[in-house]
Amino acid sequence: MKDSKYHSMSETVLAAMGGKENINHVEHCATRLRLHYVDGSKIDEEAIKNAENVIGVVKTAEQIQVVIGPKVEDAYNEFLKVSGINPNNSEDTKPASNKSTATKGAVDLVTRFGNISAAVFMPIIPALITGGMILAFKNLLVNYFGFGTDSGTAIVLSAIYSAGLSFIPIYLGYSLASNLKMKPVMGALLGAVLLNSAINGVDNLDFLGISIPTVDYSGTVLPIILGVIFMYYVDKLLRKFIPDIIDIFARPILTMLIVVPCTLIVFGPLGSLLGYALSDGVTWLMDNVAFIATPILSVLNPYFVMLGLDKAYIAVDIASIAELGWTPIIFGFISNLAVGATTLALATSTHNDKTKRGMYISTGVTALCGVTEPAFYGALIERPRLLIGTAAGCASAGLIAGIFALKEYVEGACPGLLSALIFIAPDGGMGNFILACVVAAVSISVSFIVTKILIAKTDIKSTGRA
Repeated sequence: MKDSKYHSMSETVLAAMGGKENINHVEHCATRLRLHYVDGSKIDEEAIKNAENVIGVVKTAEQIQVVIGPKVEDAYNEFLKVSGINPNNSEDTKPASNKSTATKGAVDLVTRFGNISAAVFMPIIPALITGGMILAFKNLLVNYFGFGTDSGTAIVLSAIYSAGLSFIPIYLGYSLASNLKMKPVMGALLGAVLLNSAINGVDNLDFLGISIPTVDYSGTVLPIILGVIFMYYVDKLLRKFIPDIIDIFARPILTMLIVVPCTLIVFGPLGSLLGYALSDGVTWLMDNVAFIATPILSVLNPYFVMLGLDKAYIAVDIASIAELGWTPIIFGFISNLAVGATTLALATSTHNDKTKRGMYISTGVTALCGVTEPAFYGALIERPRLLIGTAAGCASAGLIAGIFALKEYVEGACPGLLSALIFIAPDGGMGNFILACVVAAVSISVSFIVTKILIAKTDIKSTGRA
């Protein structure tokens, strides 16, 4: 079948990557097809960039990121068909050598951390988005449309939210184990053990006489991360000693018998304490330096997204909301709107190329809805001067958000105009929501106006007019 929109792109990208044998692993995030390669010298980056339906290309020390846009899952599925790569056959995959491009500098370490964060957290984002937005919708129905908190409708909607947030240890355990090239179900199993009603939040437990601290693991992130990382090293050690003939059942059993007690006694409580520390840090940030930190982080956020670091502070969001009921990590909302407004300003100034104008409008609107990569890579990254307009909008709106302590009450939504319900307080108070509307208006208007001014000045210089 060659009727897929992404068939031609897949063929071009596969050839430009040096063929199937040069691809170590394939995955995707919200907008990017991520291709882990073996030898970077075999890659024709320019050919990938010019492939049909490709918006941009980002090359790191271990992977090529092909920017597609919101339809990236369609591109991912078609690429798997064309290449014949089995994404689930990852346990015995050899690590990429990256012999021509690997570096050991700070930038490379940051990029690697971003890549790992994106690979681990992106698969669970749909569950967070679904649960978070449905909770916001439920709060709206209860507070303004007469639905009782004990009504069947409210209970069902709350259950969807709870399934999305409370079971994060299971989702994250699966995702992290898969990323570490283990059997993903083993990570999910560890998460399920933590959430078991006989263990989760239960007092006076012990294992072989060793006391197990009481911890509520619902909605936590760090305990399962530490537990699965420990599982990775246990599994790696057991591989060396268990004979192949009994490996299929002996290794999983021994792994869980070692990992579960250690996680419950050591790593789980440690991760929980780190979660409390994150919440305390968030509280301190909001109380003391939010008026400085928010505008600065808002300006930097587009580059966090570029490096994949925006996925890393999901853990801070979840820990903060679990402990405090809110999070001040709202700079993604501000910067997404600024990127969208900057791109729309470019679109309204593009008159000679209707195709590009249409693309800029489409990607600009998409950015306003919370997905910025198409706009950033398709329109702005080649025009760094225009990013001054984005920065101006981020700084202005971030200053207002920081001074008046804008809060987000629901985790999981792509921060943009379509997810504005996340700013409505659980008790129905609209003050924070109104503040969010003001912040959004400032981010959009300042970015748009400053970008238009920059474009006008550039046009004057290029035509020689004073």
